[in-house]
Parts: sequence; C-alpha cells; structure tokens
Amino acid sequence: MNAINATWKNGQIVPDQPVDWPDGCALRVEPRQAFQISGMTEEQQADDPESIALWLAEFNAIPPLCMTPDEEAEMLIWRRAVKEFNIDAVRSQMGLNSP
Repeated sequence: MNAINATWKNGQIVPDQPVDWPDGCALRVEPRQAFQISGMTEEQQADDPESIALWLAEFNAIPPLCMTPDEEAEMLIWRRAVKEFNIDAVRSQMGLNSP
C-alpha cells in the first residue's frame, strides 16, 4: 500500500485521490508541517570570508519567484494597499489623521 496525501475537513480525513485499501486496515495518520524554516544558530554563524561566500552561494542558488504579469500586477496593488493601511494606522496612532 502506498502513502497518500489527505486533508482534515469537517472532522474527517478526506483523501486527495481514490484509495483501494481493504476495509479495516490499520492506518497511521499525522499532520505534516506546511513549511519549516531550518537554518543556523547564532553560534554556527561566522563572519569570515569563506562563511560569507558560502552563505552568498546558497542565497544565490534560491530560484526566482515566477509570476505572470497579471500576478505581479495584483501583488503590486496589494503591496500598495498594505502600505497605505500601515501609514494610515501609524498616523492614527500618532493623532495625525485629519477628522
């Protein structure tokens, strides 16, 4: 039997694809982490030229985010809206918003 992906929905496990398992078979179910950041501790970080070069090489190996022109335009609109919201919030906290 092969492992499958599934989603927890309305109190039930819903497989992402059909399964052909015998009734009553035992299952192991556990949530998987959507995203986990791993990295170095402060003690593992160094500022010598070799360590910096290694960090830069790893950083530059990250593939670029690919977006369609429509997705990029949507993101820019969203970023502007968030920026305006934050500016308004700070002005309001400082009492600078006009009535």
